[in-house]
Order: sequence, then structure tokens, then C-alpha cells
Amino acid sequence: MATGRGRILRHRWLGLQTLREPSAGAGVAPGRSRVFGFRKGPGVKFSAGSAALWCHGRDGQHWESSFSCYSGLLDRMPSEILLKIFSYLDAVSLLCTGCVSRRFYHLANDNFIWIRIYSTAFSSTRSNRKVSSVQKIATSMSFLSVQNKEAGYWKKEYITKQIASVKAALADILKPVNPYTGLPVKTKEALRIFGLGWAIILKEKSGKEHIMEHVDLSINDTSVTVIWYGKNWPCLASLSTLDLCGVTPVFMDWYKTPTKHRLRWHSLIAKYNLSHLTESTMIGCDRLIRIFCLHPGLLVGLWKKEEELAFLMANLHFHHLVERSTLGSATIPYELPPHSPFLDDSPEYGLHGYQLHVDLHSGGVFYLCGTFRNLFTKKGNIENGHVKLIVINLKNNREHLPLIGKVGLSWKTDIFDGCIKSCSMMDVTLLDEHGRPFWCFSSPVCMRLPATPSDGPSLLGQTYSVDYVDAEGRVHVELVWIRETEEYFIVSLVLYLSVAKINHWFGTEY
Repeated sequence: MATGRGRILRHRWLGLQTLREPSAGAGVAPGRSRVFGFRKGPGVKFSAGSAALWCHGRDGQHWESSFSCYSGLLDRMPSEILLKIFSYLDAVSLLCTGCVSRRFYHLANDNFIWIRIYSTAFSSTRSNRKVSSVQKIATSMSFLSVQNKEAGYWKKEYITKQIASVKAALADILKPVNPYTGLPVKTKEALRIFGLGWAIILKEKSGKEHIMEHVDLSINDTSVTVIWYGKNWPCLASLSTLDLCGVTPVFMDWYKTPTKHRLRWHSLIAKYNLSHLTESTMIGCDRLIRIFCLHPGLLVGLWKKEEELAFLMANLHFHHLVERSTLGSATIPYELPPHSPFLDDSPEYGLHGYQLHVDLHSGGVFYLCGTFRNLFTKKGNIENGHVKLIVINLKNNREHLPLIGKVGLSWKTDIFDGCIKSCSMMDVTLLDEHGRPFWCFSSPVCMRLPATPSDGPSLLGQTYSVDYVDAEGRVHVELVWIRETEEYFIVSLVLYLSVAKINHWFGTEY
């Protein structure tokens, strides 16, 4: 019986491999399936996790004839025998089996199989019992209590409880907060425990989708930088949009390290329109690469000569990163919980007690890492819907800060690497007077010549500015290049906070 079951499961596995094989007319270059997954048509969907399971046969006719043979063999097998075989599978294998055919889907929804899996996973004393006792739990339930449920009921219950357990585990891990940054202390640990990764979905105008998991990443003080590169990018002219998603295993196994061969859950983080790769979004270049910044936080590198994709780089701030990467769906991002303001009768409430942490970095090298406390402003500084918050005063030389090292944004691909001068990643974490994150972002930035003459000490050297803008505020930095010491000095750092955001956050009416 064991030998026969192993042979049948091997046949099923080969059938799954064939079903996941892209068609010959899909325009797949040799070896591309090792990097990209494809989804074509509204009814067929391959996840990034399944991309790692694809393999190519040397002879397509051999695959076709083999699959026909195996399919016919399985179709002739009685349902009772198939159910017996399925009863030996774990939850992930059973879900994969349900994707083989319509008949397998209905058989893999069997409530008796799933109630056994459910009881094994969620029995409160399962750690002290043997398999036989778990079987007693399942068999002790009356026949009618299982049969009266619609097919797949216990599968849905199992998946629902798995998701709930993951959310509960997330809440426990992310509960301790660092009093200096206002961010969870164990963010890095959560990324490791949950096997969290990130993927991009490149969507063609024809509807075809290319899925690519991250190639490299680096974890910074308050953000993570995720990188994608490869040799077989789709043609840029054929692409319309890009989705950035968090990728986690569907079922968490606390005793095993997550692998790429598991089913994965996609959580949409952001959508980008690739038609916005224009001169207005270009922030820098070198002799090989031009780089573009798409909000929020995506850096796109294009080869100068071919105008095709070279690499992608996403900078993700730690604030709600784990939740955004795990608790959304493939089409709907995670929705932040509603904010409840702390009311106060102070006449200047919401305008004082801020704390700012700002980093400028690239490739693991930090050019600036600064914390500024007890920041405040006044009602008189409200102008054009923004409140001006001065962090480094242009007229106070004692506050001016140097940047460490030669500023540049490092990049790499399979073949080349380089550094684009005057560009870097900026991480900003602004806390309110209660120590809660008020405004957080991570984004590529670049130093440019100012549009208007600066009031700063221009006699010392050339003046540059760095600007960032989003719906919640604006950052303006002024720097001076000191010729004698060959280093940049920050002579002004100003935040412009949205009055609408302040009123919403603090319940004020400025």
C-alpha cells in the first residue's frame, strides 16, 4: 500500500509540474522561469511561491504524453482510495492537490480529512498527546456534526484560525516599543520569524504578469532596502504598472525554517505607474544608469543605452512594515487602524514636544544619523496650510552638521555595479509629544542646485538643497560644500507639517 501510494503521489506531483509549465508561445526565454512567474488570464493564478517549483522537461512531447497517461490513471481511481491517500497529506500538500483538477478540488475539501488536520493543529493539549489520541478526538465527534456542514467547511475554519493565530503572534512580537524611536523593538526578529520577503508584480499592457522575488536586502536602523535585478527583465515599453507586495508563508511552522517551496500569501503594499518614468522623476545618473524615484520610496534604474530595466530598489520604513507586508491581500493594502487623538486644552497643543530621527544612507553606509528633541513651533508659523518646524537653524553655526564620507547611492546588477553621486536614501521618523510616530517615510533623495539663491554662507562653497514632499508634509535641507575639507555641511533643516494632519492627529482646529 505504501509503495502504491508513493507512486500515485509521484504521478500527481509530475502532473502539478506540468500544469505549472508555461506554454511554448508565452515568449519565455530559456532559464527565465527560475526568476519570473507568469499569470495569464483571469482564471489562472500562479503565486511567487509556486515559481520556485517549476521545472522544464527536455522533451515537451514526453511531458504531454506522460501527463495524459497519469491523468487517465487518476481519473479511473475510485474516490474512496483517493480520499484514503489524501488523508496522509498535510494542509499545504492537500491545498496543492486541490489545484490539480475539479474532481481533486472537491475530494480535497472532505470535512473528515480537514477536521483531523484542524484537531491536530489546534488541540490545546496536542503537545502532550500522540497521534492516536488526536484521531480519537476526530472520531469522537458525531457523524452528523461533520456531514451536516457544507464541503470545505473545516478547511475554511482551519485557514481562518491559522490567519488569526498569525495576527495574534504578530501583535505579541510588535508590542514592545523603543522609547527613542517610537518603533517596535523586535521588527527585525518579526521579519525573520515570519519568513517575510517582498516581491514585485510587473504587469504588461496585454494582461500578462511577471512575478519576481527580491534578490537582496539590507536592514537599516529604521528601514529595510529591498533590491531586484536580473538578466531577463520584460521589455519596459510593454509594461504598464508595478505592484509591490509582502510575501509570507500561508501556514507558519514554528519548528522549521520557512522555505521557498511553501505556499505564500501576497499582501499589497503599493502600486506604481511605470508611465511616470519621465525627466521630472529622474533624480540622478552615471555613465551606465539613470535612476528615477516613484512615490512611495521606489527607485527604478534604467540602462542609459537600451532604456530598459536594470534594477529596482524599494526603501520601506519600519513603521507598520510588518503589518503592511502580511495583513493585506493581493489586491487591497492593509488598512491602518483608526486613530484616536489625545485631547488637551493647551493653547499650543500639537505644536511642541516633537522628536525627529533622520538618516541618510546607502549600501549600508550612513552619511548622517541624527536625533533632535524638544522641537516646537508657534501658531504664527502656519502658512499655506503647513506649520514650519525648524530643526537646524541656518543662522546658528553651532547647529550645523557635517555629512560623513562621500555621498552617493550604490547600485548593482548581475554584471555591473556603481555609485551615483549626490544621491542617497533618507529615512525620517517624527514622533509627537507622546512618543508616537507622527510622520514616517523612507525615500530616495538627491542634492540639487537651489532654484533660488540661498541666504546661507555661500562664500564657503557651493550651496545644494534636498527636498522631499508627500501629502503629510515636506522636508527641506540646505547643504554647503566646503572646499578646504571636501565635505558637505547641513546648514538648514526645516520640516513643513500639514495643518490638516495636525488637526486630525491632535483633534485641534488650527
